[in-house]
Amino acid sequence: MKKFLTVAAFGAALALSGCGKSENTAAASARMVKREAGNWKTDIKLVKFEMPGVPDNVKNQMSKQLAAASGTEQCLTQEQADKEDVASALSKGYGDACTWSKNEIGSGKIDVAGTCTQGTQKVELALAGTLDTKKTDVLVTSKGKSPMGGGDMEMQMQVTSTNVGPCKG
Repeated sequence: MKKFLTVAAFGAALALSGCGKSENTAAASARMVKREAGNWKTDIKLVKFEMPGVPDNVKNQMSKQLAAASGTEQCLTQEQADKEDVASALSKGYGDACTWSKNEIGSGKIDVAGTCTQGTQKVELALAGTLDTKKTDVLVTSKGKSPMGGGDMEMQMQVTSTNVGPCKG
């Protein structure tokens, strides 16, 4: 289960990273939306968590961990905003562990899907949502076989980041 949650967490981290380019064309660059510099607040909501064989207390703990991570704030400097690139973040965040079947980022939208493998654990990962200069809202979906046995598992997290003003301090 830990491996599955790690892959899902990578998905959340990607969603938090903002937007950038996924195509190497001038037209694609013209459609890119860049987040504005400032203080970004991120909220994470567990939408769905189905894992056969996992006790309710583990599910509750997972929900509490995500709730604790919700409401965090991070300063995005102008230099960081200028350099943001989701396609690059995908490559670096997952390394060679993922094969992407869909990687559409641009025109204010993100629609990415692929298969990620960690050891013997294989997970289908999808990110879909909107990217704006002041807000990102992405649904991260992870699906795979339950390491606990008993069938398939699925987890969905809604990750919303909002620019709440200038960086603090």
